[in-house]
Amino acid sequence: MGRPSKALLDRERIAATALDLVDAEGDFSVPKIARRLGVQTASVYHHVEGRAGIVELLRVRIAEDIDASTLDLRPWDVALEAWARSYRAAFAAHPRAIPLLTTSQIAAPEVLAQYERGVGALLEAGFALESVMPVITAMENIVLGSALDLAAPEIMWEPNPDGSTPLLARALAAVPAAGRADQAFEMALAAFLDHVRTTLVPTATA
Repeated sequence: MGRPSKALLDRERIAATALDLVDAEGDFSVPKIARRLGVQTASVYHHVEGRAGIVELLRVRIAEDIDASTLDLRPWDVALEAWARSYRAAFAAHPRAIPLLTTSQIAAPEVLAQYERGVGALLEAGFALESVMPVITAMENIVLGSALDLAAPEIMWEPNPDGSTPLLARALAAVPAAGRADQAFEMALAAFLDHVRTTLVPTATA
């Protein structure tokens, strides 16, 4: 019997299968990945370094959908805003992966290269070295929180039927439920960028 034209198992297929499991169930296991791929569990371990290795494959897979070229835009705030929007869109497609990825250290070279570009853009703009990572971290907090919010029910609050929360009921009724997450993201991103513009960048380089 000849060799199959396509390998039965590789890192790309492992990543795709793990992501399918996470999207559906919120987590994955190596035995479940193996069963879906029709291989032995030990075969998966020949391609990845355990669960941590698969988490990094997930990170790389999702990061591929983030447009890193936005970090070449100028000025810096245009670049950061465009990066944030692309980042949000990538994770909004896989919100159940966020808890897995935010509780493990980033080690994948492909992902670290994107952060390297972000750091370079902020340093070029005149940011103090010690402020660069707080800026990036704050942006990520907004982006990932909003990506999770997009996966939440359209109406997160249910006013008491006895009428004891009339102000909450009126506030909810004033905003279309379908646009709540997007409106909140726009507000948070605009406030974040305004804060950074006015407090962290020297006037001569802003």
